[in-house]
Amino acid sequence: MGRVFLLVLDGFGVGAMPDAEKFGDAGSNTFGHILEKHPDLPLVNMQKLGLFNIIESPRAITSPRGGFGRMALASPNKDTTSGHWELSGLVLQKAFPTFGEGFPEELMEAFVQETGHGYLGNKVASGTEIIKELGPEHEKTGKPIVYTSADSVFQIAAHEKIISVDELYRICEIARGLLKDEWAVGRVIARPFVGKEGDYTRTHRRKDFSLEPPRKLLLDYLEEVGRAVVVVGKLENIFSGRGISRSVPTENNADGMEKLLKEAKTSRDDLIFTNLVDFDMLYGHRNDIDGFARALLEFDKFLPSFLAEMEKEDILIITADHGTDPGFDSTDHTREYVPLLVWGPALKENVDLGTRSTLADVGATIASFFALDCKLDGKSFWDQIKGKEE
Repeated sequence: MGRVFLLVLDGFGVGAMPDAEKFGDAGSNTFGHILEKHPDLPLVNMQKLGLFNIIESPRAITSPRGGFGRMALASPNKDTTSGHWELSGLVLQKAFPTFGEGFPEELMEAFVQETGHGYLGNKVASGTEIIKELGPEHEKTGKPIVYTSADSVFQIAAHEKIISVDELYRICEIARGLLKDEWAVGRVIARPFVGKEGDYTRTHRRKDFSLEPPRKLLLDYLEEVGRAVVVVGKLENIFSGRGISRSVPTENNADGMEKLLKEAKTSRDDLIFTNLVDFDMLYGHRNDIDGFARALLEFDKFLPSFLAEMEKEDILIITADHGTDPGFDSTDHTREYVPLLVWGPALKENVDLGTRSTLADVGATIASFFALDCKLDGKSFWDQIKGKEE
């Protein structure tokens, strides 16, 4: 039995879904807006896998090397937690709550009492902008900065010299305990930063504190049958550590790709699940089209060395968890289709997987690959891509 490499290009959407208007995202198109500004972006390796065949593009090729398609978000969200849970076989029926007017007074009073800290902010804001705005006051008062976005998040920012990272994590754990029932946001996020007024920088010691998944996901079923799962990037926190044999933290995309390549060379784990976060965090949320384009090009250049390390029975699935359109008129996630590229040395080539109704098809397919007896949402496409000898 080979290995499965599930690779999430965080925020890499490929066009607005039909219900995007309900989310304020009509007209969003992460990949489309990047190509408008960089029409000749030489993504030659993803092109060979069929990337341009899933959009209307003259750069579509006649015979892609593997399976290609796009997937819709079936959960009523557009965030990291629900996106990764859906990839792992869970379609949520109810959206996580959001707080466009800030968090309720009752909650914030409990936050102060339980943490022993006051707070600044408590509003919707860009993470980089709010530390620019409130960083100096934070340094004077020692109060952490609380903010949210259009997504279901409770974010806490603190300068590492004012509130230690360990203390920030403790505050976040307390907040996670308070944020339940009608306040049950998808993630509490620690946002440490350094620097001085006018030159603050967020550090790689960000940490997410997600809700516990409400039922078994793909990772849980793999663990039950003795399969090993390694996660590369921020994923351990998104799954609350469940079903994970080993976690490999990363600092950025370059570090993530280097560590993923090492896993391909040395790991005998069954599922290697990777998130490359810079697309979303550094470029999508900051409306940096040029940066997003460079990151895609860097990933494309990385692919040949990675594919060369894949063994005959291995499979690679490249996808995303939602969109984060750097060319849109907001800095939030966007309700978009995500790409689906599937390749393996022994898999069929030039397989049009069409438009899938849910990201959960990925989890169902991986379950089929490992012959798991489990209950997951989604429909497997394993029979469409597996080699003739199967």
